[in-house]
Amino acid sequence: MERAEAEAIYDAGREAVVGALVALAGQVEALLEANRALTGRLERLEERVRRSSRNSSLPPSSDPPGAAPRPPKPASGRRRGGQAGHPGTTRMLAPPERVDELVEHWPERCGRCGRGLAAEAAGEPERHQLWELPALAVTVIEHRLHACRCCCGQLTRARLPAGVPRSPFGPRLHAAVATLVGRHRLSRRDTARLVGELFGCPLSTGAIDAILGRVGAALAAPYLELRETIKCAPAVNADETGWALAGRRRWLWGGFTPRIAVFSLEATRGQAAAKRLLGESPSGIVCSDRWSGYSHLPAERRQLCWAHLARDFQAVAERRGAEGRLGRALRRETRALFAAWDAYRAHGEQARLAAELAPAQERLRTLLERGARGRRPQSAALCATLLSLWPALWTFLSAPQLVQPTNNLAERCLRPAVIQRKLSFGNDSERGLRTTERLLSASGTCRLQGRSLFAYLCQALAAAFADEPVPSLTTA
Repeated sequence: MERAEAEAIYDAGREAVVGALVALAGQVEALLEANRALTGRLERLEERVRRSSRNSSLPPSSDPPGAAPRPPKPASGRRRGGQAGHPGTTRMLAPPERVDELVEHWPERCGRCGRGLAAEAAGEPERHQLWELPALAVTVIEHRLHACRCCCGQLTRARLPAGVPRSPFGPRLHAAVATLVGRHRLSRRDTARLVGELFGCPLSTGAIDAILGRVGAALAAPYLELRETIKCAPAVNADETGWALAGRRRWLWGGFTPRIAVFSLEATRGQAAAKRLLGESPSGIVCSDRWSGYSHLPAERRQLCWAHLARDFQAVAERRGAEGRLGRALRRETRALFAAWDAYRAHGEQARLAAELAPAQERLRTLLERGARGRRPQSAALCATLLSLWPALWTFLSAPQLVQPTNNLAERCLRPAVIQRKLSFGNDSERGLRTTERLLSASGTCRLQGRSLFAYLCQALAAAFADEPVPSLTTA
């Protein structure tokens, strides 16, 4: 074989080998890329499986059976029940003017010798009070509207006096039904059964619904006043949750202060709904989570909920490698913040609170900047978002009397509505939505003010039936 021919064969073989190696390198890179994609997908799926109320915004009721239990509180070393030496509590006797019936009991014979005794008191009697429901709580009042004929031939019939509704049910019965449904979350059917059994008043589920409709109409003006008041509040806690209208998705928004609660049922969860509830540009501070519906608010007028952030940091801490270490460091700074806040609630010194949290702020910013440069997009996005909202993390330091570092007020106020949604599956009509948001607002406001919802509804409905102004909910 000649040299030229051998070189040609060698060159051809080398090109084939190089081509094969290049092809193999491409395949290896493709396999590595596919492996990275599958690894990332597997991590996301594993994280989704691990989601619980400890590392996400899911409620505790949604925790799967295998979810890690919450860490138990340290034992106090005390026995269960009342402790030795604690002051006991007994039911106080009602004053004499509250007693409806007085029954005197006299002993007939001596307990030692058996002789008859005269009814002459020897000292103060022992008092025993018995609280009992009457056998029938509903009275039936019949209004007879007579007609008289004038000498001119005109027949004139009497009219119902002011304050007597055309409905067959009075304001107190309206208020009782609305309280059972709106505060105690009974269904229409259970409410009808309970009113029939306890009050002796037969009602159909349709009658219950009609009663609630009239209650909702009576609450229209106080509800609008609540909505205007919440827009001017110096600080508002806001949150939202799902609802349903005839099986279609709706959203229940809530705005809360220590004195009032406002609920609004909206078709969307976006900024437009938040603006309708809180106003286009609220003058006060808004405490909320990181939901984008609040992103139109200036960071300086917001307070992000640190309880939500603690769950986000817990989710990061459960990841592998450097991200897990970052999450655990963020979690430590969160614990330091809560410890400083608990101490502030004891000493009440704002300057001391700011001084105690200054080092934690610096450490937290360093951790977030490091996390924003991380490889995992989800953790990096969380850290970058918190850096962009940095002032909203610390608004409570400048106004601790107005706002807290958590959104617990909104969580507590929203929980009764969440339970009602789970029991009732929402509403079936727009009219029902309006009644629900008004009744929830009245119930939540009365709860915050320590007022009786039933007593307020009695006043409101009596005024509405008499065509008089309905009492306000903004002033107790």
